[in-house]
Amino acid sequence: MELSVLNIKGEDTGRKVTLNDSIFDIKVNDHAIYLDVKQYLANQRQGTHKAKERSELSGSTRKLIRQKGGGGARRGDINSPVLVGGARVFGPKPRDYSFKLNKKVKILARKSALTYKARTNEIIVVEDIVMDTPKTKEFISITKNLNVNDKKILLVLSEYNKIIYLSARNLQKTNVINASELNTYKILDAAGLVLTESSVAVIEKLLTHKEYK
Repeated sequence: MELSVLNIKGEDTGRKVTLNDSIFDIKVNDHAIYLDVKQYLANQRQGTHKAKERSELSGSTRKLIRQKGGGGARRGDINSPVLVGGARVFGPKPRDYSFKLNKKVKILARKSALTYKARTNEIIVVEDIVMDTPKTKEFISITKNLNVNDKKILLVLSEYNKIIYLSARNLQKTNVINASELNTYKILDAAGLVLTESSVAVIEKLLTHKEYK
């Protein structure tokens, strides 16, 4: 698959970039996508939730009513879960939500997500962006030239660029990441995927590494 390389004015530079079919045109595996997104979202959870159980509440341990014959449920002290203001039964406890996922599954999921974007023509390749100082206004003009200013976009750079990151930081619909940080969730969460010309080679190098074949 070939895509034209645009400049920051949205004009065709005359250069073409060939997207590797082994990454951008594979048989999509939806289950791999599901697992990778599930792991990503699970890793975002702090897992610090906590509710006090009966043994952790302060309060008198005096037995309020006799054990039987009252016509109601048995209860002991004032911390009983059957009473208003009592302890919670089976409340949340701190836990780790993360889980292991094989590298090959993660790579397959990212290839599948990129294939979806390629098939729906949601990928734009732009020449490497050069900015002297952080200017959000200048960055917005670039997105307008590329006709993606009204979309939620993911800009993928070949390497970290502080100036571009600072320029896009305040834009709600724009996310800037390095090619090495590319993940399935962020690919699918964006309505438009903007790749810099040099980032295409980095993505192909990462996703076609012999370790993952």
